[in-house]
Amino acid sequence: MDRTIAYNAASHTAVEKQAPVPASNLEKRCAEIGLKMTEQRRVIARVLSDAKDHPDVEGLYQRATAIDPRISLATVYRTVRLFEECGLLERHDFRDGRARYEEHPDEHHDHLIDLTSGKVIEFQNEEIEALQAAVAKALGYKLVDHRLELYAVPLNTPED
Repeated sequence: MDRTIAYNAASHTAVEKQAPVPASNLEKRCAEIGLKMTEQRRVIARVLSDAKDHPDVEGLYQRATAIDPRISLATVYRTVRLFEECGLLERHDFRDGRARYEEHPDEHHDHLIDLTSGKVIEFQNEEIEALQAAVAKALGYKLVDHRLELYAVPLNTPED
């Protein structure tokens, strides 16, 4: 957050002021649907928008309390549930025993989960998308949605 120093002429003192932080993508989406945003919800929304990974609630809590130590774990749980119910977050279970979250994406993507490190890699592949639609059509259906998660381990040698 940018800081500026302002002079208070009445008290003849310098006062440090913080410039407002621009609203995150998730905060903007909350405003669009008319969701009441407390300062703690704003912090949690910013943490989710800034996440490059797929954090669980504990990870969100750690990141949020680094910004505002008054945020409770219960507040994080309630906020995540609210955002999910409003269609703003997607919940994932990557077989590691914990729910992980990401902003509901603007564009569809799939996930590859590295079973060795737990790293989650997002990817798009038009061939896979076309094949899934073709399979649904061959079975007499129109594909309207899907979720693809690939679980893998790194190749250790060129022969693998």
